[in-house]
Amino acid sequence: MMKASRGVLTLVLAGVLVTSLLAGCAGGGAGTSGGSTGGTAASQTMKIGAVISLTGSYAALGASQKNVIDMEVARINDAGGVNGRKIDVLVQDDNTDAAKALTAVTKLVEQDNVLAVMGASGTGQSMGMRPEIDRAGVPEISMAGGNAITSNFDKLVFQTPWPNKLVVPFVLGWMVRDAASSTGTAGTHPIIKKVAVLTDSSGYGKDGLAVITAELPKWHMTMVANETFNPGDTDMTAQLTKIKNSGADAILLWTAGAEAATIAKERVQLGITTPMFGGSGQGRLQFITGAGSAADGVTFGTGKILVPSSFGTAPNRAVAEDFVARYQAKYGKAPDIFAAHAYDALNIIVEALKRAGANPTPAAVRDEIEKTSGFVGLDGTFTFSPTDHNGLTSNDLVMYIITGGKWVLAK
Repeated sequence: MMKASRGVLTLVLAGVLVTSLLAGCAGGGAGTSGGSTGGTAASQTMKIGAVISLTGSYAALGASQKNVIDMEVARINDAGGVNGRKIDVLVQDDNTDAAKALTAVTKLVEQDNVLAVMGASGTGQSMGMRPEIDRAGVPEISMAGGNAITSNFDKLVFQTPWPNKLVVPFVLGWMVRDAASSTGTAGTHPIIKKVAVLTDSSGYGKDGLAVITAELPKWHMTMVANETFNPGDTDMTAQLTKIKNSGADAILLWTAGAEAATIAKERVQLGITTPMFGGSGQGRLQFITGAGSAADGVTFGTGKILVPSSFGTAPNRAVAEDFVARYQAKYGKAPDIFAAHAYDALNIIVEALKRAGANPTPAAVRDEIEKTSGFVGLDGTFTFSPTDHNGLTSNDLVMYIITGGKWVLAK
């Protein structure tokens, strides 16, 4: 009798164990980790990582990008998500520091099991993330404009802004073609032949300086001053004094940091009337508000989102006008160029997730990102390929001049 009872008890316990195991296999819900696939149950969210600069010299860039992430994730999820699943963008702050960017992306891929990463905001941070991106096999779409990001080709790394190899010659070409009118005082400045270059020591500044040095001779220009500053510097009078005494016909500023506003103000304080040009780093409201009237007359090249009508009849115009209206309504101000980089990065990943199926892997998402063709974005219309992970041209760029605290198309 005792043996029979034990036998029955054993069968009952075995049945309970099997039932528990089956329940455990079926019980994965929203928020449950799904390994390297970012979750396998239909009810789980698809996780995307974002490494952006919310503090440090590039804090203004990251703030714009965080706004876009919040706004777009809500829009996408309210519309049903991706293949019936919501998306969740997990944001990490890199403090505008390459080492911290590496730490941040390591957490995202090892602990959060994201399917893809958007970021970083800066070139140095984007390059700093690469060892972990390559180790983990997770695709990255950088929102920084360094030439090295996609020129140093990596099958896992893509880029939404135009690289310096496109922006620098575009700006130099404008300086040569229409130097006088681009300053807002037509006929009062000589043709630009001598250029003073002022760059930051970050990855973006160094990358830009290398391209500028190579490109200047092609436009029959000479670099008569080569000055640098560090992120966080609060006084650039020494560099600007050297530039003032260099005999330069123009100043070319290449930075995306908060220090640009200080440079613009100190330039005026030192009585420097030499026209100043720049790239996408000046396409942010914080430069205008930080520099005040000292920003007036600064001419720079970047994308068309700052004045959506510059898209003309291209389909990007409708996308841009809709985005600007939604952003303005939510945040009470116009988006800057760095917001556009984030919009494109996030939505390219989302479209790749849609094509990758119900249970995508990072490898499948990478493959679908590379297949992106004709994506109508805010920076331009993207077509990637196995040899081109940027997909933009100089036709996606325009020149602006800051006038009365506003961006105006330079003519």
